[in-house]
Amino acid sequence: MNAASLRAVLFASATLALSAGAGAQQGPAAHVAASREAQGRSQHLAKPLDGPAIKTERVPLTAYRPITGTQRIAWFLGSTGGPVSLASGAFSAGFGTGLDDPHEYRGTWAGFGKRYAMRFTGISTGNAMEAGLGAIWGEDPRYFRAPGAAFGSRVWRVIRMTFIAPRRDGSFAPAYARYAAISSNNFLSNTWRMPSESGPGHAGIRILEGFGCRMAGNAFREFWPDLKSRVFR
Repeated sequence: MNAASLRAVLFASATLALSAGAGAQQGPAAHVAASREAQGRSQHLAKPLDGPAIKTERVPLTAYRPITGTQRIAWFLGSTGGPVSLASGAFSAGFGTGLDDPHEYRGTWAGFGKRYAMRFTGISTGNAMEAGLGAIWGEDPRYFRAPGAAFGSRVWRVIRMTFIAPRRDGSFAPAYARYAAISSNNFLSNTWRMPSESGPGHAGIRILEGFGCRMAGNAFREFWPDLKSRVFR
């Protein structure tokens, strides 16, 4: 197993571990509008334009408000330079430095910095694409918690919202802007990456990592408030 494949496997394992470990905790109810309306979510069929019908949930119209331009900018800044993103970048750069992958950067502090900068460039480009395309297509990139739901439902929500996003009417549909951003960004970055990691296969591995990181971020946002209330109360 090469370094790129090992890295993808570890990202997937970390995602599952984070979801499973956090679920053992229960915390206070909080919702997108500081309400307890998670219990009142109704099931319906959401059918996006030119897309298949999928059975999903609707965000209560009394609680959900479509994302504004200011909130979209705030999402971009937080997702790109927020604590979770910066910590993930440090982990990714450290992991790559330990494996000397790519080898052109070498296993040094300078190499760590180059790997961190490369990851940050990719994240900022992808987030900008998702925010921009999402504004055109009416997709909300934010994650919404379900603290009042059962643990299994919350884990499924973490997984599901990696691949779907709310629309302006509060329904969920496939996150086309996210698909385009993660895929395009990772193939585009081949133009400035080192030769040993600039092939189509490496771009494919990075795409899987991108969705794995998004899932891990969803798990953190879903369960961290519960864990924090237990640990620091």
